[in-house]
Amino acid sequence: MLPILIRFTFESLWSQLLLYAVALGVVGYIAYNGWRGAEKPADRPQRALLYGGVGAALAWFGLQYAMPPGTFPGAKGEGIPVHTYGVLLATGFLCAANVAARLAQQEWRKVEWVDGKGFVDTEGPKRREQILDLGFWVLVGGLVGSRVLYILVNWTDEYSGNWSKIFSLGGGLVFYGGLIGAAVAAYVFARTRGMDFLRLADLALPTVSLGQALGRLGCFSAGCCWGGTSGHSALGVRFPGSGVAKDLFGRLTGTGSTAFSSQATDSRYVVEATGEVLHHAAPGAVRISEWVTQHGTTLPVHPTQLIESLGQVVLFVALLYLRRARRFHGQIFSLWLMAYAVLRSTVELFRGDTERGTLHGLLADKAPSLAHWVPLEAWYNISTSQFISMCMFTFGATLLYQRSKRVSEAAGLGPTPSAA
Repeated sequence: MLPILIRFTFESLWSQLLLYAVALGVVGYIAYNGWRGAEKPADRPQRALLYGGVGAALAWFGLQYAMPPGTFPGAKGEGIPVHTYGVLLATGFLCAANVAARLAQQEWRKVEWVDGKGFVDTEGPKRREQILDLGFWVLVGGLVGSRVLYILVNWTDEYSGNWSKIFSLGGGLVFYGGLIGAAVAAYVFARTRGMDFLRLADLALPTVSLGQALGRLGCFSAGCCWGGTSGHSALGVRFPGSGVAKDLFGRLTGTGSTAFSSQATDSRYVVEATGEVLHHAAPGAVRISEWVTQHGTTLPVHPTQLIESLGQVVLFVALLYLRRARRFHGQIFSLWLMAYAVLRSTVELFRGDTERGTLHGLLADKAPSLAHWVPLEAWYNISTSQFISMCMFTFGATLLYQRSKRVSEAAGLGPTPSAA
């Protein structure tokens, strides 16, 4: 578990100039991709300007974060820590985008005779480029959506008293928020490009599972989205604190896992032998915050990140196989919504990070007199993600039923009028 692989600092002049050059190169590359992806030559300058503007904004915030104070407006001097979470998240996104683009080329393959070239696929390569173009908007929509949902879930604890934190570089991300934001971006993109959204979703959603499988490995490396205490289970894992976590070269990074930071302030008690969490002192129980401070790591917890990662791999492979037998557009989309809802809801039963938002937390904030009816550790203390999962499963099942019924009726297999 390496929260940070390596940290780059920019104290010397040459390193600062190098960073400026890299930032300029990244902005130029983003603008070039916008120019190259235009369907019409007349649209190229506008798209290049739009993409370059977004890239410049990202570069500005990045330089603010990395540059030493006094060398750039608003510089924070944090350097560039290469987080394992970020590396795996980016890798997952790139893998998902490229697999989706390849599937799109196969999905819309249209071979026609072109004079001078012979038989050529005239549609597939165009759709492939469109999906790669879509990846940019999905990335923006996903980041915005995941950040917005995180803020909503943690509004009372972190943001209600200080609105400026909404725009800070720190803070967390929520997968379901990212999924919703990405879905909105994909829907708008599909409508503006004349693509069937359900057909697009059928090929794209399985690749989301591929990306999320790697993303959850990133969660494991950062120690976020952790599980509940597991006692002395052989599957229990312990996440390091800042005094233990090291980088690739064995150097202390001063950055501990999110799980450790949370448990270091947890005033509840735990029975070490069983992992049972209590709200009061009892024989054989110790205060969680005292235990983790003494040991420098968290209590043994369930590796929920690895469990979901494995489940996502299974989901990705299964849905790719089922695409061969689909009967209508939207079938794979519906199955993914239902299957992931079940997977996520099951994993949530073993989660231990109460910060993610639960029914108990909502009642404690809005109706304290009712909070005792939903204990924090109760199985029916559903989380925000479980509530969204139930809605998503219902939507997927309804869509699957309606589309299946429509296809059956179109094939003459539906109900027939009774004889008079």
